Amino acid sequence: MVTTPATKLTFEEYLTYDDGTGCHYELVDGSLELMNPPTIEHFLIADFLDTSLKAEIKRLGLPWLCLREAGVRTGRNKSRLTDLCVVTIEQARELMNVSAVFQTPPLLIVEIVSPESIKRDYRYKRSEYAALEVPEYWIVDPLETKISVLLLEEGLYEETVFTGSQKIESRTLPELAIATEKVFVAGNL
Repeated sequence: MVTTPATKLTFEEYLTYDDGTGCHYELVDGSLELMNPPTIEHFLIADFLDTSLKAEIKRLGLPWLCLREAGVRTGRNKSRLTDLCVVTIEQARELMNVSAVFQTPPLLIVEIVSPESIKRDYRYKRSEYAALEVPEYWIVDPLETKISVLLLEEGLYEETVFTGSQKIESRTLPELAIATEKVFVAGNL
């Protein structure tokens, strides 16, 4: 059984926290929240999107990186783990030899929904990423076979939902041409 400290952690304490279990945690109002290990479907979808985003970044010659499971500080004592995020090389350089928890907004964040993360991905992370001013946030939902692309407009997200053969429209990578169904097919063996 995994135990977490009964006392609240500061953001700085979270950056160096290690309980020796290898478990991943998010920091929510000073408390550690255990992240369940992803499913194989989740890994396959993340791999497909990671490969697609990296290929587009490389094709365009952009000074950006696509990272998996990087942290993003979303409040005083709050930090979320992203499934994927796109950041500038300069942002990454600032964290070169410290915990990869960004304190400036990534260009794009992708979260893949699982049964236990529905409320977290659709509600909490949505409001936290908007407050942090993340310009683009994707919610990839294999449960509903849809991808919600949220674009920041005047502090709030405007949402467009893509399904079936519709191609995902990204403001960050406007020439990216991935059909929604291909993302979910990638989640199958």
